Amino acid sequence: PVDPHTVVIGEVGLAGEVRAVPHMEARLKEARKLGFKRCIIPVKNRTDTAEEPAFQRIAVNSVAEALEEVFY
Repeated sequence: PVDPHTVVIGEVGLAGEVRAVPHMEARLKEARKLGFKRCIIPVKNRTDTAEEPAFQRIAVNSVAEALEEVFY
C-alpha cells in the first residue's frame, strides 16, 4: 500500500520521464493544507528554498524512481 501521507506531482512523458509542471509552490502549499507529509516532485521543479521538517520533498527524474520512493 501507498503511504496515505504521500502525494506525487508531475507530468509523465512517453519515455517514462517525469516532467516539470507549472505553479509547483502553490501545489505544494495546497498539499500541506490537505495534510500530506511527503511529496514526490520532478527534479526540474526542485528549488533551493528552505524545506520544512514536517514536509519532505523528494525529487525524481523518472517514473521508476518515483515508484521506488512511493514503495520504499
